[in-house]
Amino acid sequence: MAKDYYGVLGVAQGASDQDIKRAYRKLARELHPDVNPGAEEQFKEVSTAYEVLSDPEKRRIVDAGGDPLSSAGAGGFGGGGFGDVFEAFFGGSGGGFGGGFGGGGRGPRSRVQPGEPALVTMQLDLAECALGVNKEISIDTAILCDVCTGKGTNGNSKPKTCDTCKGAGEIQAVQRSFLGQVMTVRQCPTCQGVGEVIPDPCHKCGGDGRVRSRRTMTVKIPAGIAGGMRVRLAGQGEVGPGGGPAGDLYVEVKERRHDTFIRDEDDLHCTIKVPIADAALGSEISINTIFDDPVSVVIPAGTQPGQVVKLRGQGMPHLNTGVRGTLHAHLDVVVPTKLDSAATDTLKRFREQTPDDQVELVSASMASSGNGGGLFSRLRNAFAGR
Repeated sequence: MAKDYYGVLGVAQGASDQDIKRAYRKLARELHPDVNPGAEEQFKEVSTAYEVLSDPEKRRIVDAGGDPLSSAGAGGFGGGGFGDVFEAFFGGSGGGFGGGFGGGGRGPRSRVQPGEPALVTMQLDLAECALGVNKEISIDTAILCDVCTGKGTNGNSKPKTCDTCKGAGEIQAVQRSFLGQVMTVRQCPTCQGVGEVIPDPCHKCGGDGRVRSRRTMTVKIPAGIAGGMRVRLAGQGEVGPGGGPAGDLYVEVKERRHDTFIRDEDDLHCTIKVPIADAALGSEISINTIFDDPVSVVIPAGTQPGQVVKLRGQGMPHLNTGVRGTLHAHLDVVVPTKLDSAATDTLKRFREQTPDDQVELVSASMASSGNGGGLFSRLRNAFAGR
């Protein structure tokens, strides 16, 4: 049966946190090994009780009639520690020497168990990752049964001691092996190790203390989050068996590819097409950032294809700090394919004034590291595999 942690501290079940703390301090002073050398075991017992009752989730399990430490088992041969080593050798559930030494295994486990964590994915575009957003999600999960509130019983009925294991939660049997007769211990198949059965279970949850339901909730996504990161929602996962505390819910972000910007951690990259005249003479243009704020980009006179202008503080915000990275604007000089007569005459005059030594043959290594395929195209291909 579940241990009486309240009784160990000498307080009532409805005691406040302050009452529990005061009771623990009083007993700890009396039983501390430095003061009372013969009370070491009592001191450990009192410390364990305080650890359980000072934890809200563990205390809830105790108040529901369970033992949050029962799954850990006891130490030594009697607790099944030695038997666990032999369990894999002999096979079976709970087999081994646990019953042969110390007269028993782990004992009954609590029907109230913590819930499992849950994981869902969420698709976000780059702007949502940059700005942060509140998103509504719907999940199918286990919630506390609203009829029996986790007890699993129908009306005022109560669980009763299992007739198969007599409340032990496990059954013992003697098996023959090459070592001789071995006492094995396994979980009771009737009560699944709880030591109790529910003869009149709740009509809604069937005695499990929880039911399946679809829940809708709002998730706050912080600015600067990136694909593959997870947002943890404590206690929003599945409610455990017997109405145990809910596990955590994790929301994993999947980042959609943007049409204009390429992300490299906190930095962003984009390409700007610059007319050849603006590249030669210099210019200033305005573009919209990922935050939809207009920002000026200065095109230096004599700009070459593939040249990069860095706009600091216009990239993605760093998670939890808000410090923005850099926007790298890759300049793509556009050569016109169709010219009218006036433009043609102007370019001819320009060519006549251009020194012949500006035309030269470059090495293959320089050509391969140049603009073949476009710098931004190669950058996009490099980041696409990330």
